[in-house]
Amino acid sequence: MESPDLSDDPGVHRGFICASFNQDTTSLSVGTKTGYRLFSVTAVDKLDCIHEGVECPDVYIVERLFSSSLVVVVSLSMPRRMNVYHFKKGTEICNYSYSNNILSVRLNRQRLVVCLEESIYIHNIKDMKLLKTLLNTPTNPSGLCALSINHGNSFLAYPGSATMGEITVYDANNLSTVTLIQAHDSPLAALTFNASGTKLASASEKGTVIRVFSIPEGQKLFEFRRGMKRYVSISSLSFSADAQFLCASSNTETVHIFKLEQHSPSQEEESPTWSAYVGKMFTAASTYLPTQVSDMMNQDRAFATVRLNMFGLKNICALATIQKLPRLLVASSDGFLYIYNVDPQDGGECVLVQKHRLFESNEEQVDQKEEENPENVPPQPPSQTYAATVALPTTAPSSTTLMGYSEDGGAQKGEVIPEHEFAEGPVCLDDENEFPPVGNQNN
Repeated sequence: MESPDLSDDPGVHRGFICASFNQDTTSLSVGTKTGYRLFSVTAVDKLDCIHEGVECPDVYIVERLFSSSLVVVVSLSMPRRMNVYHFKKGTEICNYSYSNNILSVRLNRQRLVVCLEESIYIHNIKDMKLLKTLLNTPTNPSGLCALSINHGNSFLAYPGSATMGEITVYDANNLSTVTLIQAHDSPLAALTFNASGTKLASASEKGTVIRVFSIPEGQKLFEFRRGMKRYVSISSLSFSADAQFLCASSNTETVHIFKLEQHSPSQEEESPTWSAYVGKMFTAASTYLPTQVSDMMNQDRAFATVRLNMFGLKNICALATIQKLPRLLVASSDGFLYIYNVDPQDGGECVLVQKHRLFESNEEQVDQKEEENPENVPPQPPSQTYAATVALPTTAPSSTTLMGYSEDGGAQKGEVIPEHEFAEGPVCLDDENEFPPVGNQNN
């Protein structure tokens, strides 16, 4: 969720700018007026702030790579520049500047993807080498894209049209287009992969229907109806780790959880209930009705729901297993993280079990004082844009000039990075003793 203009909305916490969960939903990153914060979300009763970065103010994009110390930050003060930090060492690993404002960043253990309004940049995360630039992509003002967290396939999904809900699925490992999916009639609003990269969920700007497709085939597997009475703005989609559930949040007070299960005819015959009988009647009648009506009858409704105590505020949701139980996490622009219990058997209304503050109650006064003293903010060094960089004459690369990333600090020379585009294996980042061997590259 990247929403740099939220602070003007009523109900939004004054210090809040954006929020995102990491790839395995063990950490929450929050962009603030003063920098960014990283929280551990591995327990229900406590929310530990594991790091607070103040390298740059007004952070509107912050993405952490799994449980590693690598974090990507973009500030409103320099919206064309991406900074990559090792937050535990307090060092900058590298930075890149682009020809236009950065709208979103996605990363896994193999690739880092930067999305601008009409172009996408794909980097090798091991050495930050630019592997591919997708130019003249359909206008994408929100920077909508999704990257599979499975580095074995690294599928990338982004809008294939600015006027209708077409999805382009791209293989960011082999740098080739996989398939085009005609997902919706209206432009896309949300995209997400499951953990293995074998399913892709999408929603359009209408927000009434959510569809799930098989990847790489692009076949429709499921269709869920979020609502019928009104169009809404879907702010996030997220699969559970086992891809059995999909949650969707919007600018309404309701979060929906859908269950991905196929209804077999044998199951319906074994349970001759009233609802099964009515379902059969609908199925029979749908063959005589217009396509739009029959499609609506065949769409599944929510398995579970959450009623938030807010309306119209942006939020992001995620499904996670915390302390061995399934939970729904909702990080809201009101400055709180809400944790709900989810009944995986019966569904229904989810129960709020904990509410955590993302900001201390006295922080508004601190923020006000800092705004009154802007001279305390250190000046940022100027950097060339990416467009200016590629215009310069280049020399043949030499492996001896590539700086590796070592435990002694981001600017220290470490192990030499191989020059070929694809390293022998992905970096293991669950182990805190290993980090991407990235050199300082100011472009």
